[in-house]
Amino acid sequence: MRRRTYALAIATAALPLTLPLAPTAGAAPQPTPTPLTSDFNADGYPDLAVGVPDATVSGKARAGYVHVLWGGPKGLGRHGGIRVTQATPEVPGTPEAGDRFGAAVVLADLNGDSVAELLVGAPGEDVTGRGKDAGVVIAIGAKSATQGRPGPGSNVLTGPSPSSAYGWSLAAADLTGDGGRDIVIGGRDKVVLRAVVDGGEDVVVTTVLATPMGGRAPLLATGDFTADSTDDLALAFHTINAPYTQSHVRLWSWDPAEKRMANTWNSSNGAASALAVGDFDGDGLDDLALGECREIADENIDDPCGPESYAKGGGIHIKYGNENGSFGLRAQTLNQDTVGVYGAAEDGDRFGASLAVLDFNGDGRDDLIAGAPGEAIGTHARAGAATLLLGHTTGIVDPYGEATSVQYHQNRPRVPGTAEPSDAFGTAIATGDHDKDGTPDTAIGTPGENTNSGGVWLFPKTSTTGSYALTPAKLGLPSPTTALSYGKTLSSEGSSTSP
Repeated sequence: MRRRTYALAIATAALPLTLPLAPTAGAAPQPTPTPLTSDFNADGYPDLAVGVPDATVSGKARAGYVHVLWGGPKGLGRHGGIRVTQATPEVPGTPEAGDRFGAAVVLADLNGDSVAELLVGAPGEDVTGRGKDAGVVIAIGAKSATQGRPGPGSNVLTGPSPSSAYGWSLAAADLTGDGGRDIVIGGRDKVVLRAVVDGGEDVVVTTVLATPMGGRAPLLATGDFTADSTDDLALAFHTINAPYTQSHVRLWSWDPAEKRMANTWNSSNGAASALAVGDFDGDGLDDLALGECREIADENIDDPCGPESYAKGGGIHIKYGNENGSFGLRAQTLNQDTVGVYGAAEDGDRFGASLAVLDFNGDGRDDLIAGAPGEAIGTHARAGAATLLLGHTTGIVDPYGEATSVQYHQNRPRVPGTAEPSDAFGTAIATGDHDKDGTPDTAIGTPGENTNSGGVWLFPKTSTTGSYALTPAKLGLPSPTTALSYGKTLSSEGSSTSP
C-alpha cells in the first residue's frame, strides 16, 4: 500500500545537510517512494511528535519545543519520550522569545533507513543578515531511545528576509520520483521546495508559489493525484480583503526538465482549513479531502465545495482520483446534517478543521477522522469533538448519500475527562499503530484543556475502550499550568492540525 503524508497546517533531517537526504550519488532510483515511518528512536514502533511552540524555554516566552512520545507495546506515553528544544546540544540555534520552535513538525524517514527524522519549523526565528522572523526549518536525526537524546541536527533552510516565517507549515514526500524525500516549506505568502535530484548529486531550492495567503500558514499535503506513481503536492490558501478575497486549492507536479514544480490542477473560490489524502473508495487512487470547506470569494464559480448548504458548521469536500488523470471529476460533500454523521450542523462547529486518515477496519479502504474543535457538548461551547467516517465502495458517502460514523468527545462513556468550554478537543488529530497490534490508534489534541495547558487524548485501536489522556502535568513537562496549548500540533503516520 502506498503511504502518504498529510496536512500540517500550522502542520519532519536527519544527517547534516552537507549530505543529501536521498539515495547516495550513483545509486539507482527506486521505483516507489520510501515508506513513511514515524519511528524516531529506531525501536520498531511508530512515535508521535507534539509541537509546543507557545512554551517558555530557558526563560524565553514562546521559544517553543517538540515533545516526542515513544510508541511501544503498551502504547504512547507509557514508554517515555524526549523533549527537544534549541537548548538541546544537538540542535542548532538558541532559544529566543517568539521563535515558536515546533509550530510545524513532521516525522518521516527522509533517507530510506526505516528510521524517522524530525523536521521542525521555527517561523519566528531571527536570522543574522536576514532579519526578524525570517524563520528556519531544522532537521534532527534519530538516536536510540536508551541514549535519551536525539542525533545531530542541522538547518534545512532559513527564510531569505524579515517576516518570511519559513517553517510555518511543512511536508515531506518523494516529489521528484528518485526514491528520496523532498521537503516542502510553507512561509508567509510563499511555499518553497527543497528537492534532492540527479541521484542525490544536486540540491534544488525552488519557489512553488509566492502570493498573498491571508496572513496564515499555507496548507500542504502530498499524494499521487496524477496516477503516475510519483507524489504530487496539494496546496491550499485563502485571503479575505488582503488585498482582495480569494481562495484556492492547487495541485503541483515535478517538472524534471525545468527542475521545478508545475501547476497541474486548480479549484478556486473554495477555502479549506485542513487537507488529507487517502484512498477512500478503495480503487487504488489517491483522493483529497478538504476539511471545513466553504465558499468565501465573490466569484461566479458554482459549488467549489459542493452544495452551499453543506458549508453550515463546516463541510468536508472530497475530490476523487481518476485513472485517466482527470482528478476531481467525481466529488462528494458531507457535513453533520448528512444522514449517518453524528451531531447536527451548527455555526461555529468547525467540522473538518483537522483531518487524519487510517484504515480502521482493515477493509483496504481508507477512513477519515474529522475534528470539530468548535462543537458544543451539551451547554459547553467549543468543548470539541471528533468523528470517525468509514470509507465505502463509493467513498466516504455510500451510494445512498449516507455516512457511517463514530463520534468521540470527553462526555462519552469510557473517555477520560469532562467536556468544558473552550477545551477545543479535535484541534489536531494523528493516527498510527503505536503498539503494533495491527489496528491503528488515534491521538486527539485538546489544547484548551486546563485553561490552555492542553493535552492529548489517546484511543488505542481508535476505540473509547482503554482510552486515556496525557497532559503536561502527567508527563512531567515544565510549566504544566501555563498556556502551553499542548496538543495543538501533532505528527505521526497520518495527521492534520487546524490553523
